[in-house]
Amino acid sequence: MNSELIKWPKSRILELFAIENPIVQAGMVWVSGGKLAAAAANTGCLGLIGAGSMYPDLLKEQINKAHALTQKPFGVNIPLLYDKTEEQIKVALHAGVKIFFTSAGSPKKWTPFLKKEGCTVVHVVSSPEFAQKSQDAGVDAVVVEGFEAGGHNGRDEITSLVLLQQLQNKLEIPFIIAGGFATGSSILGALAMGAEGVQIGTAFAATVESSAHDNFKQAMCNAQYNSTFLRMKKLVPVRLLENDFAQKVAQAENICASNEELLKILGKGRAKEGMLNGNLQEGELEIGQIVSEIKEIISCANLVHKLKMEYLEARMRIL
Repeated sequence: MNSELIKWPKSRILELFAIENPIVQAGMVWVSGGKLAAAAANTGCLGLIGAGSMYPDLLKEQINKAHALTQKPFGVNIPLLYDKTEEQIKVALHAGVKIFFTSAGSPKKWTPFLKKEGCTVVHVVSSPEFAQKSQDAGVDAVVVEGFEAGGHNGRDEITSLVLLQQLQNKLEIPFIIAGGFATGSSILGALAMGAEGVQIGTAFAATVESSAHDNFKQAMCNAQYNSTFLRMKKLVPVRLLENDFAQKVAQAENICASNEELLKILGKGRAKEGMLNGNLQEGELEIGQIVSEIKEIISCANLVHKLKMEYLEARMRIL
């Protein structure tokens, strides 16, 4: 079978982003720089730069890098809870970005502004309620993320499978599902259940073009089915690869540590230390539950080819 001959179901997501595959490479902190976003874009997916870990100057540098590496559409993911949000948005606009994924805050503040600037706006949520509120705020689409996903999660702990059913035929705008997707067969299932696209993080984090440290990438390849856990539930739930730091958090949570005590354990720069610098014991290793299915570090092009072949094989099994 030739994956280049694949014909995806009709999707508003393909038209919205002018892409060939209904796949979004997630904008992850310390992992999704311009190199990864451009590589994903060059495969026909939507690549995203994860701006959450970037000061405005670094974001500008990474956007320029992506522009130099691809002529295809890419965007940025900007969390809305930081004081640098306004500057990040203005830097991205000035650098020619027209696709914005926002997260970790209300879409009401920035969506009207971005729409007036001619941008496509997508907001990331974790529940049907927030998906509806995002639609009411005027976004073009939503990413609905199950709690299988890596990194920060919603407090309701709703799985992707349940979210798919809760949202089917409920929204006027298209929705993209995220959390637990790393195979072509899972993409087929998501599209069959009403999603018009799938956002994938973990599998892209383990690619050659990812800026994750090689130690972290190898840890992904070595992960087992029960290697990730939700921690820091009293603060903001986050899914982590188990290590010494995560165990310290678990021990503190088991004795009902206060928020202040948990923040002291967390300290500063944990995610950078683990994901970018490769400290596998004391770093915060944000990754999704599907990491157990990552067995090797491959290029974005090979990953997307693999996903498409698996999709075709799965579709043939049910015809």
